[in-house]
Amino acid sequence: MDCNCGNGDDNGMPPSERRPRPVLRTFAAFRHRNYRLFFAGQLVSLIGTWMQQMALAWLVYQLTNSALLLGLIGGVGSLPMASFALLGGAVADRVSKRRILLVTQSAAMLLAFVLAGLTGAGWIRAWHVAVLAALSGTTMAFDMPARQALVVEMVGKEDLMNAIALNSSIFNSARIVGPAIAGVLVARLGVPWCFFINGLSFLAVILGLALMRFQPREKAKRSGGVAHDALEGLRYVRTNRTVLDLAALLAVFSVFGWSYNVLMPVFARDILRAGAPGLGYLMTSGGIGALVGALLVASLGQYQHRERVLFGGGLLLSAATAGFAFSRTLHLSMVMLALAGLGGIAVMSVANTLIQISVPDQMRGRVMGVWALVFSGSAPLGSLQAGTLAQYLGAPVAVVIGSAITLGGTAAAIVGWRHLRKDRPLHPG
Repeated sequence: MDCNCGNGDDNGMPPSERRPRPVLRTFAAFRHRNYRLFFAGQLVSLIGTWMQQMALAWLVYQLTNSALLLGLIGGVGSLPMASFALLGGAVADRVSKRRILLVTQSAAMLLAFVLAGLTGAGWIRAWHVAVLAALSGTTMAFDMPARQALVVEMVGKEDLMNAIALNSSIFNSARIVGPAIAGVLVARLGVPWCFFINGLSFLAVILGLALMRFQPREKAKRSGGVAHDALEGLRYVRTNRTVLDLAALLAVFSVFGWSYNVLMPVFARDILRAGAPGLGYLMTSGGIGALVGALLVASLGQYQHRERVLFGGGLLLSAATAGFAFSRTLHLSMVMLALAGLGGIAVMSVANTLIQISVPDQMRGRVMGVWALVFSGSAPLGSLQAGTLAQYLGAPVAVVIGSAITLGGTAAAIVGWRHLRKDRPLHPG
């Protein structure tokens, strides 16, 4: 698909001067063959991932009947990010990113089959889930930096924001379909089928990666080891004010803004009395809102005031999660989660884009390792604080506290961004 094709008033104009039509601009990254393969494989795989996510949350809550343990086990899955994400980013700058993903996706597939086997045999215990979550998190610590840094190699900087937003649309299309399917499967066939289907779904992304072709790239010579490279990436982020401020904002949202997701089973079963199907509806609603948000961001193209979308998304997420906390009906809760999904995806997509266009190619893997550390590595703190507050103060109060903190963080970021604009231009690319 060529986003530079035009008609009507564009006829007779040089191709470089034609303005892409809005629909084509929304899907501009599809003109790249490698990205089309990536998109198709990820779409199938992520549907399975979201099926497992919903079924696993339900299983853990059924096994433990504890919001605190639900938060703790949820945090265990993200804890390895804090330990290995920087190393994962350094490896991504040294090794073929495609090869890294082939290994990590194959490992994730194996873990899904192990989980399906343990659950199907009736042997599953909460500690099994925690161990498998930790192993999965370790895999993702190497997967995420490589996957994020690979995007620019597939589409170039011109289509980077479009591709990142479309990646979010994949994620959230799966977030719509996966939990809905899982809710039905859990009710009719049982939890193990969700894990087994997730394992099979990894074959799609593995096939897509195997079919990709890249031009050989000369690797920069390194004077130190992987640990040295990881620390170098951390030092770079510390000295780059734009990246540092965005990383700080993402940390606030990771700990307090998105932590409401770990409490979904509590709201579905104990507050809304909607059971496993209701949990599927809630998670699907958040996915619908995020999908709409992703497509809106994708359609922005080279929009120069990206920070407006970033901060608007933060304000919307804060307001919507507060509304969700106070809701006592399934339909209103679904609407609030849809709005929260829209706001959250605007924050994530735009922050990711601004970070990537602010760094040189040879540092991208390491900087995205820091991004993974902040975005996912801080999630255990979010799960822990949400689960603890929910255990002692109730799930609604826990979500309201998180909403208030994200609102304050967004307001502080707006003030800081205005000061930063006086020092340097903030609309690269």
